[in-house]
Formats: sequence, C-alpha cells, structure tokens
Amino acid sequence: MDIQDIKNRFGIIGGSPLLNRAIDTARQVAPTDMSVLITGESGSGKEVFSHIIHQLSARKHGPFIAVNCGAIPEGTIDSELFGHEKGSFTGAHEARKGYFEVANGGTIFLDEVAELPLGTQARLLRILESGEYLRVGSSKVQKTDVRIIAATNVDVYNSVRNGKFREDLYYRLNTVPLRIPSLSERKEDVYLLFRKFAADFSDKYRSPSIQLEPDAIQLLSNYSWPGNVRQLKNIAEQVCVLEKDRNVSAQALLNYIPNEQNNNLPMAIKNGNKEDFSERDILYKVLFDMKKDMMELKKLVAEIIQNGGNTAHIMADNPQFINQLYQEVDLSNPTEPTLTIKHPVANNATDFNYAHDAEEVEESLSLIDKESDLIKKALKKHKGKRKFAAQELGISERTLYRKIKELNLN
Repeated sequence: MDIQDIKNRFGIIGGSPLLNRAIDTARQVAPTDMSVLITGESGSGKEVFSHIIHQLSARKHGPFIAVNCGAIPEGTIDSELFGHEKGSFTGAHEARKGYFEVANGGTIFLDEVAELPLGTQARLLRILESGEYLRVGSSKVQKTDVRIIAATNVDVYNSVRNGKFREDLYYRLNTVPLRIPSLSERKEDVYLLFRKFAADFSDKYRSPSIQLEPDAIQLLSNYSWPGNVRQLKNIAEQVCVLEKDRNVSAQALLNYIPNEQNNNLPMAIKNGNKEDFSERDILYKVLFDMKKDMMELKKLVAEIIQNGGNTAHIMADNPQFINQLYQEVDLSNPTEPTLTIKHPVANNATDFNYAHDAEEVEESLSLIDKESDLIKKALKKHKGKRKFAAQELGISERTLYRKIKELNLN
C-alpha cells in the first residue's frame, strides 16, 4: 500500500513532505512488533497514526485500545492498566481485568505517556522487557502479548533530565521515533483541510457551501494554529453554522479566531488608536529616523556635486542644511559609536567655497542618548503631559514612565 492509498483509507489530507515522511515511517514500521513513540503538538493527529500502524500490522484483527494516561487519576491508573484482585483496595468488590490483559494479541495506544507516575512507569517497563505484569493486590505473574504505541506532546527527553520520566523506559518506547508535523509546518495543507471540513459540515447541517475570499485564504496560511488540525476543524464548523455570508472575507474570519490567539496573527496589536511598541521597536524607530536624515544629507550633497559646487539655491531651499560635505563614523569604541560631520561654514550662501577651513562637529550615536533626547523633546512639546508625550512617541504610557525612571529624566 503506497502513501496515497493510506491517505485515502484513513482520511488524511495534505501533500506536505513532512506529512508524507511521517506516513511512510508508519507504513514501514507497521509490519513489525517494534514499540513506537509518536511525538507532536496537541491536535496534530497522533491517534490517527496509531490506527495506521495497527491496521497495517499482523495484529489488525486483534483488539486496539486507546488510553489517555493524563485523564486517569494517579491512584487508579495501575488498576486500569494492569487490573486488580477482589479486596485489593477500598471499593474493589470484584476482580477486574486491566487494559493490557484485554488487549492481549492486539495493540494498546498510550496517549500522553509522559503523564504516567514513576511507579507505573516501572510496571510498564517490565511489560516491554518481558511481557509480564502483576495485577494490583496479586502476587501471580501474568503474561501478555501486546504491542505498545505511545504518544506525547511534550519533550520526553527533557522530562528524563528533570527526573520525571525513566530514562530506560524512554529508550524502550523510543525504538522507532515518529514525529507528526504541526499545522504551522504544513502551510500548503491548511486551505485544503479547511475546504474538506467546510464541505463535510455543509453536508451535515444542510447549509450552502462556504467560499473563502483570497484575503481569508492568506489569513488561514499565515495563522500559527496552536491547536493544529483540531482547532482548524472547530473553526470550519463555526463558520459553516454561524456565518450568514457564504463568501467569507478575512475580516469575517477574524471573528472566529479566539481572542487569546490574536497575537499569533500577522498584524500589529492596537492599543486604542495607537500601536503599542516594545523597547526594541523604539530603538528601531530611532535608527530609521537617523537613516532618513542621512539619506537627506546624501541627496543634498549629490545636488551640490551636480551643480558644480554652487550651493546658493540649495541653501535657500534648505535652511536646516549647514553646509555638510561628508561624514564618517568613528567605530573605535563599538559600544559608543560617534558620528563626525565635517563641513566648511560659509559666511553667506553666495560666498561658499570648498577651500574654507573645516569645522568638526561630533554627534553621539548612542542609542540611549537618542532615546533620552526623543523623550525629552516629546515631554517639552506637550508641556510635561506624559499621556500625550507617550502618544507622540508611539509607546504606552506605562512604557514611558518606565523609560523616564530608567534614564533618570525626572
């Protein structure tokens, strides 16, 4: 069975190379009895791959049991997995078989395996090594022939280093690692999945089909999808049920993306009518302003050269231009670079001569000094009113208060 046949059989949509690689790995390991550790973000489809491995294996006619290890209380998980004897603990009114006994000859899928308590991990390791286990409250050794497929959405090796997961169990489970790509790594598949889900829900609810505008398709591709395929499916269902206009634009689609995820969108976060910039953005703004000034200076110098040194009309049109001829950046101190602007100062615009002596003016290029200067100018312009000064600078009032304190501008 090739990859496309597997996609058709298990309803997998997409052509991402990472997705195809994961399917190919599952296809190759399925005929063996090797343990598989499936890793991937929540909602990426790890359980689907456990079904692929089981259905393509020699155990396909045996039982398949999926267990969410994180949903079972620590006090009862041993009983759930391995069974218990009558009277072994309060409430044990009769003997009970565990999942490993019921799944004998088949496959057991342990989802969120990193949530298992350390004591349960030791019992699981024994099953992996010898197929033996003990019921809770029993001293009789039981045997089982079960293939174990485990899955997790956390970094298990990091849990090993933190002492929360047994290292020997990690290597036993991780015989074949299988990584499921997140939806953010499958940008080319997002629109295909949305179309499939939207068509399914339109049939289910007997509603007109949904069509996405180009800007809505772009929004789908650019969103980070922290909930992966599960989140995309939920949003497709909401749009099919709630949206009156069946031609959905990006603006309409934004109504169905959770507010707490808006910071994942490729757009600025608004604070009232102003954008709230971080400290790094302030520094960028300073640098861009400096670049703009330098570009204007170069333009004026070019005009001087083109006019053969005649600066009369340039001086008249640019009163702020003080006869700059060239500049050089002193990088002798990388942490505090300074800009040296050398220019002859003419007595009047018509008396300009390149032969005049140069006067050197040094201007600090320290980002801290520039930032401090900008804040001082904004405060002076608005007569000390910090609210309006913050709006002028494009930052929040809280950020302005912090910067005033840090730069000792009180």
